[in-house]
Amino acid sequence: MRKLIMWNVITLDGYFEGEKNWDLSFHGLVWGKELEEFSLIQLRSADILVFGATTYQGMADYWTNAPEDEGEVAKFMNELPKLACSTTLGNAKWKNTTITKDAVSEVSKLKKEGSGDMFVFGSGILSASLMKAGLFDEYRICIAPTFLGKGRRLFLEGIPNKELKLIETKPLSTGGVILTYIP
Repeated sequence: MRKLIMWNVITLDGYFEGEKNWDLSFHGLVWGKELEEFSLIQLRSADILVFGATTYQGMADYWTNAPEDEGEVAKFMNELPKLACSTTLGNAKWKNTTITKDAVSEVSKLKKEGSGDMFVFGSGILSASLMKAGLFDEYRICIAPTFLGKGRRLFLEGIPNKELKLIETKPLSTGGVILTYIP
């Protein structure tokens, strides 16, 4: 059975995006060789990438025109199967994409069909729906050493109370920390 894994970079005060869509400037605080290697390890284990509509559109725009220096990460991002969870997207412009209007049902079904990992990147609203349905098997969060003060929080009000077990802590030389939790 596949594992559904959340991967996000958030600020110390809990924001995963600034006040505007794609305001991710704080990611530069943690990006470096270690996080790049960690990203490649995750992508090598992935069978499917799962996105909400806004994240899907932004990722598609970026990765289909990725700069040369993105190398192996770009190859994985463009080649891996993708699931775009949206009630509004009409077509998929990024290759290897399937669109679903019922994220919870589709993700539940896909978890039973394979053995590789499924990753949700970004996608705060989708993540909340999947959390409410109890579908995440693992949470991998990189904490950026900054306070943003405003923006979009990853963990929204109304998600269910759930105790988690810390299974790994990985400090980065950039000052960030990757925390891995399981329910």
